[in-house]
Amino acid sequence: MEFYVILGLGPGASSAEIKRAYRRLSRRYHPGVNPGDRQAEAVFARVTEAYETLSDPTRRRQYDAGGGLTASTSGAPATTFEFAGFDFSVAARGTDAATFSELFADVLHPAAAEESKAEPGADLHASVTVTFEESLRGVDRQVVITRQVPCGACGGVGRVRTPEGRCPHCQATGKVRWARGHMVFSKVCAACGGSGRQRFQRCEVCNAHGRLVRSEPLSVHVPAGVVSGSRLRIAERGNMGRGGGRNGDLFIDVHVQPHRQLRREGDHLFLTVPVAVHEAVLGARIEVPTLDGPVKVAIAPGTQAGQQFRVSGRGAPTASGARGDLIIDVRLVLPEVTDERSKALMREFGRLNAEDVRRDLQL
Repeated sequence: MEFYVILGLGPGASSAEIKRAYRRLSRRYHPGVNPGDRQAEAVFARVTEAYETLSDPTRRRQYDAGGGLTASTSGAPATTFEFAGFDFSVAARGTDAATFSELFADVLHPAAAEESKAEPGADLHASVTVTFEESLRGVDRQVVITRQVPCGACGGVGRVRTPEGRCPHCQATGKVRWARGHMVFSKVCAACGGSGRQRFQRCEVCNAHGRLVRSEPLSVHVPAGVVSGSRLRIAERGNMGRGGGRNGDLFIDVHVQPHRQLRREGDHLFLTVPVAVHEAVLGARIEVPTLDGPVKVAIAPGTQAGQQFRVSGRGAPTASGARGDLIIDVRLVLPEVTDERSKALMREFGRLNAEDVRRDLQL
């Protein structure tokens, strides 16, 4: 009943169970999912053949009546397992007792398929914190990451070549035996490939995993103009892949510390600048600090509180290499009038400019 074993079903499986098993296995072994994997392609072909036979009532009856033989299997070479006769001295339990699923496990060669299937390594995540000024100019930061790397002793395969000697798994016979009840079966020894001599042994450095965990420093360049919450990607600096799969990526989350005076909106920077009353009334040319050094800004006569002035090219860097603008928010600062001379001048100023500043105030 090889086709039933291929699909992981029993002889009494329903049509719905056969369809579900086919869909599950086809998604796993489809050539489109495993490009270039010949073993997966061969398994997919066998799964398809099993489904086409068992899903057709007529072909299924013929298949069942023929004892599980088809045109593709009747002339095929013998499987990896061989029936070695009966041994009534063999116990039906313990390490020598095998289940029927183990006896037919090589029909799909799951171990080989999994071992050869390329799997990408896991992505890793880290974070860096930069100052507001560093986010605008760009900076290099060093982070320490802990990642899986290939074992240098075995090259990432989990085993090392050793001088050929007697294979301890099959006692140099090239085959291993076990029993199902009193039926004895034999199989080619996987450890030596049937040669009876061991060519490889497990790597003791990585405990046969093929990978080690290492912590290593890594220099990360934070580009100019980065904003808080940005994520940088460093290709293939995550955990190592398996079976020839590519390494995972390293993602760096960037946190920017706020500035005590500047704030950023998009590519523009905003700065609140105190302006005296006489400067706002008469106009003035004031000096304003920027990250690139001080600049002179003309305050027009009659400037109101909250009015904005723009300084081109003094903002944050853009993706194209240009820069945004610096926006100046005017905050009027009233003088502290304590002497009688200043108070008299302010009263005189009020009489000369007796304008109703609240004329537009309506509820």
